[in-house]
Amino acid sequence: MSAVLADLRRLSVDYRSGDGSTRAIDGLDLEILSGERLAVIGESGSGKSTLALALAGLVPGSALIEGEIDWPGLGRTPCAGRDIGFIFQDAGASLNPVLPVGEQIAEVARRHLGLGWKSALDRAASLLDRVRIPKPATALAAYPHQLSGGQRQRVAIAAAIAARPRLLIADEPTSALDSVVQADIVALLDTLVVEDGMTLVFITHDIALASGFADRIAVLRKARLVELATRSAIVERPAAPYTRQLLAAHIGLDTPPLVAARLP
Repeated sequence: MSAVLADLRRLSVDYRSGDGSTRAIDGLDLEILSGERLAVIGESGSGKSTLALALAGLVPGSALIEGEIDWPGLGRTPCAGRDIGFIFQDAGASLNPVLPVGEQIAEVARRHLGLGWKSALDRAASLLDRVRIPKPATALAAYPHQLSGGQRQRVAIAAAIAARPRLLIADEPTSALDSVVQADIVALLDTLVVEDGMTLVFITHDIALASGFADRIAVLRKARLVELATRSAIVERPAAPYTRQLLAAHIGLDTPPLVAARLP
């Protein structure tokens, strides 16, 4: 059995405003295992992105957080950027438009690995090659607006793994991409996670996408965890009515008849 990297106990997150507060996560208990690929699925507003932000310590200071997040797999509080890499939904917005992408990746390596600029830029070029950017040495000098949406997302992935994190969080990283590029990005993430021994938390609303590679799937609805199981159990024997609805909404022509027959 895999060791526990992160242990969330009775985690709740409330966003406060002048009109009151909104509960985004409600009493969530969840263990994230070292080396696993965990997909977190649910509709918009279910709490998926708030869970990702809470794990990375990026929840706004105005929010009220209750419960605990322990890190037995690290033995200490993680450092965002060093121990946790974060891939945001909109790579165009997460990248600095006035800096070459090579400098942005190198800065992560320089800050968290203590590399000099030359070594950091060499690592940036190596990472661009790993995420399959053509002519990586030349691409170091490119600006985000000179790249396609898929290439920008690859650059964002390179920056997220530049410091060799233990945990990689991908928050809807394919939602703005077409289906072919989506498949390429998911395959790339899967390869990188396996090669580097990282843990992946993949946030998505697409249960079909999650069921293609995740080891386990956590289903959120209205700020609560309604189901957590292995990929095969979720697809073949969904326990929660909401999970069955998600599967029915994404049923494909290539779905085995036995699975299709179990769906509402």
